[in-house]
Amino acid sequence: MIVTGLQIDDIPPAERFAAWRALCELTAIPMELRSDHEHDFRASVRGGVSLGEVTLTSTSVPSLRNERTAAHIRRSDPELYHLRLTLSGESDVRHGDVEATVGARQLMLTSTSTPYLAVCERGRVDGMSITLSPSLLPFPAAELNRLLGQRLSGRSGIGAMLADFLIRLAAESDRYGPADAPRLGTVAVDLLNALLAHELDAGAEARAENRLTPESRRRTLRLRIEEFVRQNLHSPGLTPASIAAAHHISLRYLYRLFEEQGHTVSAWIRAQRLERCRRDLADPALGDTPIHAIAARWGFSHAADFSRAFRGAYGVPPRDFRHTALWTNR
Repeated sequence: MIVTGLQIDDIPPAERFAAWRALCELTAIPMELRSDHEHDFRASVRGGVSLGEVTLTSTSVPSLRNERTAAHIRRSDPELYHLRLTLSGESDVRHGDVEATVGARQLMLTSTSTPYLAVCERGRVDGMSITLSPSLLPFPAAELNRLLGQRLSGRSGIGAMLADFLIRLAAESDRYGPADAPRLGTVAVDLLNALLAHELDAGAEARAENRLTPESRRRTLRLRIEEFVRQNLHSPGLTPASIAAAHHISLRYLYRLFEEQGHTVSAWIRAQRLERCRRDLADPALGDTPIHAIAARWGFSHAADFSRAFRGAYGVPPRDFRHTALWTNR
């Protein structure tokens, strides 16, 4: 892949900031640049990593203030999106009407068509960005505008996958040939689109929830809790307290949600666990699995407690139930 680099330290100190400014002018995205280190501007840029329709650039700067105003946009606007990944340090950013502080392993989507101000004044900031055309992002502009200037996490989930890919790509760009570039660009765009779709879905869900009536909101929350319980029935640590903590509600509110359905939280959990055990005990494929192992699989740590609960729910001991069920299913 084609890679170009400029180490500002190779230029006389008095000319370093001017060189950086001249380099930025070549991008056809005019902006105003200022720095407290104009007379000793120790910065570097590694750009021109061409990935088909995507370009990857890495930068390291001391204090820097770069601003793109409405006047700059009227002068020249290539109508591109930038995704910025901060690797270390932090910047205060205002993009349109949105303000945020972006730190390490955080991402931000910006548009060259929207006024932008980024201020780095609390130490060196290292990062990288990809530049791409709107045609590569299959979302309505109005939807993407909801995400412009917002912090997106690069520490977990899809954002972490994208961040790790970009970091690895920049570190090993010399290992890839020209034919690899468009393929890698496609991967970067696919990961970015997956992240944006995830964020847009989350935002739509939150907006929809805000429009729910109190009764509908309680019902939606209860359904989420029930699904959470089903996914964690195997865990002996599944308790009302852990469920309430996972959903950021009080124990009292959790109890009230289930009391509206005529049962307690603990009783509902126990009924779900017993039903899973009943199903497995009747499964011929699990005929050789010890009963205590099936009980433990669904969160019953004591065989005697399980046997007593099973008999109370189904009227027969688990051993007798299994014998009858397996005989019937022969």
